[in-house]
Amino acid sequence: MKNTIGNSVAVTLFGESHGEYIGAVLDGLAPGIEINPEYIAHMLTLRRPDGRISTPRKEADDFKIVSGVVENRTTGTPIAIIIPNENVKSGDYSQMRTVARPSHADYTAQCKYHGYQDSRGGGHFSGRITAALVAAGAICKYALEQKGIYIGTHIKRCGGIADSDFGDLLSDITSLNGKTFAVLEDEKGEQMRQAVLDAAAEGDSVGGVLETAIVGMPAGVGEPWFDTLESMLSHVMFSIPAVKGIEFGAGFAISDMRGSGANDPFRMENGRVVSATNNNGGINGGITNGMPIIFRTAIKPTPTIFKPQDTVDFATMTETVLQPKGRHDPAIVHRARVVQDAASALVMCDALAMRFGTDFLK
Repeated sequence: MKNTIGNSVAVTLFGESHGEYIGAVLDGLAPGIEINPEYIAHMLTLRRPDGRISTPRKEADDFKIVSGVVENRTTGTPIAIIIPNENVKSGDYSQMRTVARPSHADYTAQCKYHGYQDSRGGGHFSGRITAALVAAGAICKYALEQKGIYIGTHIKRCGGIADSDFGDLLSDITSLNGKTFAVLEDEKGEQMRQAVLDAAAEGDSVGGVLETAIVGMPAGVGEPWFDTLESMLSHVMFSIPAVKGIEFGAGFAISDMRGSGANDPFRMENGRVVSATNNNGGINGGITNGMPIIFRTAIKPTPTIFKPQDTVDFATMTETVLQPKGRHDPAIVHRARVVQDAASALVMCDALAMRFGTDFLK
């Protein structure tokens, strides 16, 4: 089972939704990097449920760093983070152990692990595991900020409601990183919340689109072909539960443009090379060009809904109807945005370490 991602800076995730702990091991960071526990705690707060638009399951996420850090500085050895699971109701899943929830990983897990998987709450496939990813990513994100590299994500679209476009990126990122519901236009955010509540009232769910901006990355980071920065980001984004698509810069819309409109003309600005537009999302040939990295992900609606759904019992190989129980989110896009920030930070640290060496972040 592959649970590790990264080349020079790597993270391994472990644990299950209803197990005693979940956690992460972050390896490859240079010694001497500052660790800010309050910063980690803040990012975990942004991932927590948010009132009626989220699951009733509440976790304190009292993380503990058990290795690799002394006096809030990295030692250069693997950093192990554990987070206890304290609010579990495994009984909600006892009658659904062999009933495949549509669009979940229940059936595919059965095919791969032959019934030995922990099925409670989705087990290792659960979005609960992203708390550990956020904790590890928070360490990287804070280290990047000390080097002038900033990451922020907003809910670009949810429930048919669209947020404003990015404007002043650094100002927008600063604002977003302090918001529980990350939108640039608060009025649009209220409309999105209502759309989630309307779906929940019908026992249904909604998805959305997240848009991420990364500013301050130097030009020349990334590799051609198989470790392009796009492919590294895509790899980690598709590891986040519910992500079903990704696009960079103008994305799929660039296919309808002519070259004269799609190309990003270069010019000089204050002694540095910049481009007049950013249709390529800050990346050319798989390598950063110094412009902001912009990408969007498609987040599917939460697959567990409170409506009867046709499915199968894979123990008896018979058709049945599922009426789910348990605690579930009518939307996860607002909680997934900080996961996207954390995952982006891991990739940026890895790419920078591959280009400049691990001491770059020191």
